[in-house]
Amino acid sequence: MDIQLKRGLLDVCVLAAIRGEDSYGYQIIRDMKPYVDISESTLYPILRRLEAASLLTVRAAEHNGRLRKYYRITDGGLKRIEDFKADWKEMQAIYQFVMKGESGRE
Repeated sequence: MDIQLKRGLLDVCVLAAIRGEDSYGYQIIRDMKPYVDISESTLYPILRRLEAASLLTVRAAEHNGRLRKYYRITDGGLKRIEDFKADWKEMQAIYQFVMKGESGRE
């Protein structure tokens, strides 16, 4: 898969994982696991990139004596998800065009 496409897809997946409520790294990985296999070494650069783009915010809170970073989606992050859904409809149409006639070909 094209690296830029995959990067964009993972960004949207991370935003979707925190869309409903604030979350932290390990929980984001667990929430995504049934759909996308993502490691910590992949997730944290994504979170930093999304924060730099103002698509999410970060706050630190103590949990069991340690500081934990919680991530919250911004209005810009929600818009990015909506833009992705609109783009996905176009991608599906392109896919259908590319695959047209494939099932009958030898």
